[in-house]
Amino acid sequence: MFKQIYIPFLLLLSLSLFAQKKELKSVDKLIQNEDYSSALEQLLAAQSIVEGSELKYQAQYQFLAGKIYSEQKQFGAAFEALASAKQLETENGSFKHTAEIDMLVNKVSNDAINQAVEENQNENYTVAADLLVMVYNVDKEQNTDYLYFAASSAVNGGDFDRALTYYQELKDMNYTGSVEKFYATKSDTGEEIELSAETYVLFQKQKDYTNFRTEMTESKLPEIVKNIALIYVQQKRNDLAISAIKEAREANPLDVGLILTEANLYIQLGDKEKFGDLMKEAIEKDPNNHILYFNLGVITAEQGDRPKARSYYESAIELDPTYAASYLNLAALILDEEPEIVEKMNALGNSRADNIKYEQLQEEREALFLGAVPVLEKLNEVDPTNIEALTTLKNIFGTIGDAAKFKMMKAKLEELGQ
Repeated sequence: MFKQIYIPFLLLLSLSLFAQKKELKSVDKLIQNEDYSSALEQLLAAQSIVEGSELKYQAQYQFLAGKIYSEQKQFGAAFEALASAKQLETENGSFKHTAEIDMLVNKVSNDAINQAVEENQNENYTVAADLLVMVYNVDKEQNTDYLYFAASSAVNGGDFDRALTYYQELKDMNYTGSVEKFYATKSDTGEEIELSAETYVLFQKQKDYTNFRTEMTESKLPEIVKNIALIYVQQKRNDLAISAIKEAREANPLDVGLILTEANLYIQLGDKEKFGDLMKEAIEKDPNNHILYFNLGVITAEQGDRPKARSYYESAIELDPTYAASYLNLAALILDEEPEIVEKMNALGNSRADNIKYEQLQEEREALFLGAVPVLEKLNEVDPTNIEALTTLKNIFGTIGDAAKFKMMKAKLEELGQ
């Protein structure tokens, strides 16, 4: 009697399991044939059959969904399905697809990152930020860099509230983005190359490389705090801006970058005295840092103090004569006066007095060019492939009528494919 009751039930259960296996197997075959649209359509049609079934079938369903969505570049749906598949396998105590799920998550993450790069290039900053945050949420501990990049995308897109949220989260976790880099020098050529951590260890056992060294990349924390502060300034929340920097400085009292960030904030607030005090503090903490003087030159130039900016760039060059950016910025600073001279020249009339004044301004302009030439020539020695330096020199020699040097610069540019 009891058997007659349970036999139909067992039969129905058996048929149900058979249907689940059949449907999922059919979907898998369509995926293998790369017919993802049909696979998704058939998978969704089988949803009612799989729901409430054994965990292993639910896990397989989500795994197949993750495969399809990943190929269709539906990143959010792919991450969600794969996370669900892994969770179901864990609950079931069966890890049939776990390794493949992990590989697929990595693939989807890389695809999403590449898509974000493309969206940024196309100025679709909101889409890029969405993708990068998606990758960050997959593994917040390992993928913190992508929250930082998402914040940058949000800034570029003008979404400062969103950027502030991300930067604040990064600051709260004391994110620096600093990583260890590995270098070695080729014994035969003297060329220094960057290595992976594994290769660095391996090459130390060989005689082909010498001068092994490591260094940590610069911390991104000062930039993060700076951006938080600047967003607060943009939002007219100056007290919060000052507070953010002071908090960061208390946690990192030796970080000269944070001193510069605070100084830059005060100059934006119009407090030149506080700006000057902070600049002195930065120099006292690190008087031989050419990058510090370079940054001081940048900030001071932005505020329109050309003589002071020039002295900072010259100090940077004195401390490190091989740092090309110092020469480039110094030359740009010198030539920055040219538009003012040209404007005055164009405003003159045709009277005798105006003609005399025109000649004086012409001499001033030429003197300006000649003042920039030694800086640019030194830059060319330090960095012979610097297109901007060669182009500027060519233009200067063309303007002042030095045909020989004009041809020389033109030839160098042609050698570089310009």
